[in-house]
Amino acid sequence: MSKKMDKSENAYKTIGEVAKILKLQANKKGNLPTHIIRFWETQFKQIKPKILNSNRRYYDEKTINLLKKVKFLLKEQGMTINGVKKILNSEVSLKLDEMADKSIKAENLKNKLVKISKILKELK
Repeated sequence: MSKKMDKSENAYKTIGEVAKILKLQANKKGNLPTHIIRFWETQFKQIKPKILNSNRRYYDEKTINLLKKVKFLLKEQGMTINGVKKILNSEVSLKLDEMADKSIKAENLKNKLVKISKILKELK
């Protein structure tokens, strides 16, 4: 029984470990900005860490992946918190975004191939 418990305990990461996984920038003192993760918890109801022994937060893989998505949308895509909420609150919109993203990439690729083939014809 205790072995099984240990195994599931290892599946969870502490807030500090999650900050490292997310590559959140440490401040000048070298402290990881775990406050960002706690703030995101207040904003996105989908982020639910397990809170064990005296309020320590533990995050499972699903939650860590969700945090990665939140960070990507906020930091790399420049979305607003409300924009990210809309996406997270709607699985349908998430699937549509994925499909749109794939079709945009396919369309861009097709356009590039057409341009390349035109250039090649001109070179001949």
